[in-house]
Amino acid sequence: MKNEKMPAVVYRILFLIGVALFLTGQIILSKGNDYVYAQEPIDFAHWFLLVGVVLLIPQVVFFPKKIYSLIGIPLTLIGITCIIGMCVLDFIWWSFPNQETRNEFTKHISQVPSIWKTFMTIGPSSKIFNLGLLILSLNYLKKGKVGIVIILVANLILWHIIPLPFRLIFGYALTLIGFSIIFIQSTKKDVLDRGV
Repeated sequence: MKNEKMPAVVYRILFLIGVALFLTGQIILSKGNDYVYAQEPIDFAHWFLLVGVVLLIPQVVFFPKKIYSLIGIPLTLIGITCIIGMCVLDFIWWSFPNQETRNEFTKHISQVPSIWKTFMTIGPSSKIFNLGLLILSLNYLKKGKVGIVIILVANLILWHIIPLPFRLIFGYALTLIGFSIIFIQSTKKDVLDRGV
């Protein structure tokens, strides 16, 4: 029984680390494009975003096999794919030596809807990604109502329904808190159910 629970614990820890790294990337991005383009020796902001979303994948596909997962898993994975594509494009922008070459690249790819709409419209907005995470949190309705409410508020902030400055920072900080509460409460309930 102990060995069966081990992947669940590891995946949850990786997931929370992933959200924390994603939040760190958003904090760096909030300092502005000039700050991001001046980062050396790598584009730390987008590496944090990229590694963060990749660390979410094991837990995303490991969520309980309930109706919420049938909807939430594909949405979240689509969102993760869009964010990864956005990060790759942002690495290219970062690699250019000046704004003029960045503008030329932007002009070129903005004419390609399959790239621009997928990775520069959907990716940065993260609406699909965040909706997927919200739906996945509903798997814990019995165990983590407080966490779900926090994630719902985070989504309202991220979707501009609750207007806040630094909405991405507040939104992902609340997402991290919400899932932390869900996973802690779920683990406690599992322990109590087993009578340990």
